[in-house]
Amino acid sequence: MREIDARAVTEAVGRLSIEACCVLPEDVRRAISAAAAAETWPGAREILGDIGENIALSARACVPLCQDTGLTTVFLELGQDAHITGGGLYDAVQEGVRRGYTEGYLRKSVVRDPISRVNTGDNTPATVYTDIVPGDALRVTVCPKGAGSENMSRLGMLTPAMGLEGVKAFVLDTVRGAGGNPCPPTVVGVGLGGSFDSAPLLAKKALLRSLDAPHPDPFYAALEDELLTALNRSGIGPQGFGGRTTALRVLINAAPTHIAMLPVAVCISCHAARHASAVL
Repeated sequence: MREIDARAVTEAVGRLSIEACCVLPEDVRRAISAAAAAETWPGAREILGDIGENIALSARACVPLCQDTGLTTVFLELGQDAHITGGGLYDAVQEGVRRGYTEGYLRKSVVRDPISRVNTGDNTPATVYTDIVPGDALRVTVCPKGAGSENMSRLGMLTPAMGLEGVKAFVLDTVRGAGGNPCPPTVVGVGLGGSFDSAPLLAKKALLRSLDAPHPDPFYAALEDELLTALNRSGIGPQGFGGRTTALRVLINAAPTHIAMLPVAVCISCHAARHASAVL
């Protein structure tokens, strides 16, 4: 049994909260650069160039990529042979978010109640998901996500009779209907299967996958490419002003489901597909 101090968890979450808001992952940067090089419309190419400049300035000055520093989701992969000492794991995570958003001067966007709308003042509570995995380490991934893209995400409880064509239509209609609201070019996470509650989590976890990594199942790899091609023919383009780059990538997670169900969730990320990870 390996011991991991709760203080190390707090430190890591605080640091990753700032990093995720200020430094875009390398695979996303490459995708935006490639999109700019491939754009044929000067307006779209200029917008992608401005996005690239913002990415570089944010990383260099350690300032947020976007004024909306998001609602924080923290994904934990806890080894079954690891033991957290010196405090509770979830308390340590929440304290890390609190410190990161305070020390990093990040915007605090969380309200305590959805109706009374009183701000908590420190961007907590974060949403925390935990998977128990083999080993004795703890992998922490901090994923801040703004409301502009989150509000455009959708869940559809389709019937099996709607089949693959129904799935495609739901994904395409969701992203096309979002238009320029989620600050395209977007990264589109799709959760297919599971249940009413698990399909959206599958979709959000899909956003953590490298944009450079094809789906391991050839069927879903081909479906991701097909959907991406269709979305980039929509003409929405960067920031909704037209062009051939509406989405950078479509990423699918699929899971077993009930014989009478076909859940489909679409979790849209803006071009600032923010997340940062560390292993303790």
